[in-house]
Amino acid sequence: MTTAADFCVTEEFISRLGERAAEAEELRRLPPATISDYRESGLAGLLLPARYGGQQADFPQILDPVRRMAHGCASSAWTLAFYTLHNWMLALFGEQAQDEVFADGPVLCPAPLAPTGRGVPDGDGIRLSGRWSWATGVMDADWIMVGAICGPDEAPYPALVLLPATDIAVEDVWHTAGMRATGSNDVVIEDVWVPAHRLVKVIDIYSGTAPGAALHDASAYRWPMVPALALVAAMPALGAAEQVADLFAQRLSERVMAYSGAAQKNQPAAQIRLGDARVRLRALHGLLGDTVGRIQDAVVARERISRAVRADARAAAAHIVHESRSVIADLLEASGASVHFLSNPMQRARRDVDIICGHVVFDYDTARELAGALEVGVKISPISMI
Repeated sequence: MTTAADFCVTEEFISRLGERAAEAEELRRLPPATISDYRESGLAGLLLPARYGGQQADFPQILDPVRRMAHGCASSAWTLAFYTLHNWMLALFGEQAQDEVFADGPVLCPAPLAPTGRGVPDGDGIRLSGRWSWATGVMDADWIMVGAICGPDEAPYPALVLLPATDIAVEDVWHTAGMRATGSNDVVIEDVWVPAHRLVKVIDIYSGTAPGAALHDASAYRWPMVPALALVAAMPALGAAEQVADLFAQRLSERVMAYSGAAQKNQPAAQIRLGDARVRLRALHGLLGDTVGRIQDAVVARERISRAVRADARAAAAHIVHESRSVIADLLEASGASVHFLSNPMQRARRDVDIICGHVVFDYDTARELAGALEVGVKISPISMI
């Protein structure tokens, strides 16, 4: 079935991401042409509420285009995925904040969510100060969301805080081995006043009970945040692994081994690597479909998404990422030294997915521990990321 997302992300769009992958890596941010293509594609409005001109699609429709974009460039796919996801997150704020931020349609809004800032009450709002890392896409930001501990000292609470990009300073720290095109630099905010209507409590975001869930009355806005974030963020890794498998198959059909002069495609070991990769990737699609379907069915039925279900989704996303990384490593191991030239997209995919694995939501031990603990009734921290 053709979905709205299919019209946003065409094969031509993906091809252009691939053509610009080396440039994006060199720039350490998305090229202007990619930003322009994204704005024109309509993808930014995929999960935007209909009342603001968006497509208001079912939440799972974001997953396939992100996975497919990684066939061109995983780093670009990650950045564009989060721009799209963050428009969905903005739709969870109250009506006044949404009227303000969506006045001209979807926006580019990075969101470093770790609560490394402090919001001190000041009249009908807060005074916000802090420093945030991992602000993906911040070099092209219109607005920004940050995590902060807000409220008085005796009753603090974690919240997401929304403010225009003109209120922040960006520090260029993004010198990394992979995911370079994300431009995930640091953000500094010093004593900026933010009105109360641009805050939303994290507890409501995590549970799917944020103000936007009632305002728009669509299943997409009842999705709990951590499963949503984790599953979307897993898609660049899965797409990159698929692309590496395709490139390995092409290479296998053409490669002649040095010294022996034998065609690699005739070697059983190489055939096994390819067959193994295809089966493992198909298994990941099955896990993804089962995980997404379970949550989607629940939100459509207006059921509460339990902490155990949310933890299972995080564990599934972490497994998808780590297994994708393993598939890539196995295929590169059988590809010879020449794949590690910087001009070869296979090595870029490996570096990008290595960095993706380091994201906090994909901490494999923690993700599996939380899922196992909740299944057997062991108490976990009330602020665990699930």
